Amino acid sequence: MSQKNETKVLVISLLLTIGILGGGIWFFVNKAGVKFENANTPNQTNNNQPINERISFGEKSLTIGNIFPAKKDGIQAIANKNYEKAIADFTASLKNNRNDPEALIYQNNARIGNGKNYTIVTSLPIGNNPNAALEILRGMAQAQSEINTAGGIKGVPLKIGIANDEDNPEISKQIAATLVKNSEVLGVIGPNTSDTTLAAGTVYNSGELVAISPTSTSVKISNFSRYVFRTVPSDFMAARNLANYMVKKLQKKKAVVFFNSQSNYSQSLKSEFVSSLALEGGQIFREVDLSQANFSAAKSVEQAIQEGVEVLMLATNTDTLDKALQVVQVNQKRLSVLGGDDVYTVKTLEIGREQATGMIVAVPWHIDGDSKSDFPQKSRQLWGGDVSWRTALAYDATKAFIAALEINPTRSGIQQALLSSDFSATGASGAIRFLQSGDRNAPVQLVKIVPGNRSRTGYDFEPIRDN
Repeated sequence: MSQKNETKVLVISLLLTIGILGGGIWFFVNKAGVKFENANTPNQTNNNQPINERISFGEKSLTIGNIFPAKKDGIQAIANKNYEKAIADFTASLKNNRNDPEALIYQNNARIGNGKNYTIVTSLPIGNNPNAALEILRGMAQAQSEINTAGGIKGVPLKIGIANDEDNPEISKQIAATLVKNSEVLGVIGPNTSDTTLAAGTVYNSGELVAISPTSTSVKISNFSRYVFRTVPSDFMAARNLANYMVKKLQKKKAVVFFNSQSNYSQSLKSEFVSSLALEGGQIFREVDLSQANFSAAKSVEQAIQEGVEVLMLATNTDTLDKALQVVQVNQKRLSVLGGDDVYTVKTLEIGREQATGMIVAVPWHIDGDSKSDFPQKSRQLWGGDVSWRTALAYDATKAFIAALEINPTRSGIQQALLSSDFSATGASGAIRFLQSGDRNAPVQLVKIVPGNRSRTGYDFEPIRDN
């Protein structure tokens, strides 16, 4: 592609992005479904903030943006130990904003008051990735509401604390150290990214406190610790399914893989795909690092076409998703496109649009993936819209803790229960069982981007059956 044409493509991409951002704001203002909340401007990262200011059981708000007066009053009421007022205030707040999981968790905690409870805490990137954090909190809030409404865990309610680690490995380690020292904390859900989970996991391991991540997929987490689990399948599973589909279904063998060398998750998925494709008889022609300053989507795609490549594999992470979507736009559907779960976002549909149709993405869960599950209906009733895979797998992580607490409500008892060969709990994505490696014993789902109306973008991710 000539420099003139490349510049033209980038200008068109920029204009599309500006228009889409405007549309996203319109959706947010008009209270569209859960999947379409506007991406808030992240808080300024403050690494010097005291750790106790990063953890809350209701006495302070950690989510960003404007807070409804009723929610603010509820938080103050919890701080004052006026739990009846807090319950009423959070009830009023939730009437104004039903899909606020922080308010629901705090309301549930206020109902417990000073009573006996079992406590778990979640470590999330509220400060720099608020949407992902809210998605995870929704799954936890839903599971907490269900068990407490049903009478608790053998009569004891579940209390949830929230911690803001900003996906920062050092901050997550400090939070982990604080939680390990708090004997009331029986388990942790999170962290979010693989890098943060690996960092904090060293502390959870030495402190013998179970952590279950709903979102960390790096293969380095397998057998990393007897105290670190996950409800999301590993990158090995995603890569194997994508490579198999590419060779067996698409009947193509030549690929270029795009990844971010600065991301543990991205490197993990890239390496696993390279290995899986080789086992299937395929070949990787080149590995393109999206984090390089001289990266050019147009040049990369044109070079791939000239080399006879048939497939573009996007092993991107959130930080480099925009560059990956440039690849999709420049490709103009000339080569088949595959992607990992970080591509599984409404942003891909908004920006990719027609150029993204036909893309195959490996995901941990899809809302239409299991017709027998009642989780999609219950979550829609609670939150007012479709929820993401992060919500489903955070729900599963909470359900795993609930099941383990029913067996033995101690730190060591939880760990032993989760590793037991006969342990099983029912979650959003079916049975929850763990291998001795700490990995979830579950498959991944392949989806395809097709024209559709569910997402309100004109395009949807649709499950591929019998893959």
